[in-house]
Amino acid sequence: MSFGEVAALIAAIAFAMLVLILTLPILRLRHTVDAATRMINDLNDRTAPLLGDVNTTVKNVNTALEQVQVSLDGVNLQLAKVDTMTTHAQNVTANVANLATVVSAAAANPLVKVAAFGYGVRRAAAARRHAETEREVRDTIKQQRRAAKRGNA
Repeated sequence: MSFGEVAALIAAIAFAMLVLILTLPILRLRHTVDAATRMINDLNDRTAPLLGDVNTTVKNVNTALEQVQVSLDGVNLQLAKVDTMTTHAQNVTANVANLATVVSAAAANPLVKVAAFGYGVRRAAAARRHAETEREVRDTIKQQRRAAKRGNA
């Protein structure tokens, strides 16, 4: 045997030892990979029904959102009608206010005259009553003085 053959034999033995040493971790790694594969398969088995449930939920939510959209369209239509009614009510209110101003202006002048006349009549009647009362008081005082003069004389 030559030096090259011995070196090749040593290299072969070293390589065989290396393979034997690495066989145990590789076998353990294989068990780990098998366990990971089983877990992934189990996860896939469990995830499929969940995804089906999620799809059903999303479909239900979309249906509900479509119903809400239809309801909101109806509400918007009703709001447009209410807006129209509010505009008409505002116009009616403005017309009533204008009519009240016209009626007030038309009725105010005669009412002021009637009120002034009534005030004048009350004032004149009060002055007349006051004058009559004063006249009666003066007459009474004059009679008392005359009676007093007659009593002294």
